[in-house]
Amino acid sequence: MSRHSEAPPGRTSRQDGFSLVMVIFLIVVLAALAAFAVQIAMAQYQAANVELLEARAQAAANAGLEWGANLTLHSPVFCAGVAPASKTFTLTQGALKGFVVTVACTPTQHQVYSVSAGILQTYTVFALASTASSGTYGGPDYVARTVTRNVTDAPP
Repeated sequence: MSRHSEAPPGRTSRQDGFSLVMVIFLIVVLAALAAFAVQIAMAQYQAANVELLEARAQAAANAGLEWGANLTLHSPVFCAGVAPASKTFTLTQGALKGFVVTVACTPTQHQVYSVSAGILQTYTVFALASTASSGTYGGPDYVARTVTRNVTDAPP
């Protein structure tokens, strides 16, 4: 006769509950793995979303810079005189919709001696800074980028 005999009718063996514990343990481990996988997927999604927002902010800031350079060189109204000027507008088209762009311009006068003309000529250098932002500061969807460029009205 073996050491562990079968339980008499109406009674259960000590090992009958072991399979239930094993199944519960397996369910808990699988649930933890599933939760971890979901967390990793969400982190990757958020990282991709932030990267896309950063690229859009960079494009919006560059668009503002191009707008400012064109306006500065072709319209003396925007950045005339010696006082800094700035203009703020909201983009309304395509992927840049909703970005608020602020373009600032600071002009400085420079005199250059022209050998061919034999005189001092005055040129203006415009320091442009364009800042594009979207979302609420401190929020998960907030992004901002600033780019700068100098342009001049001097001939090439």
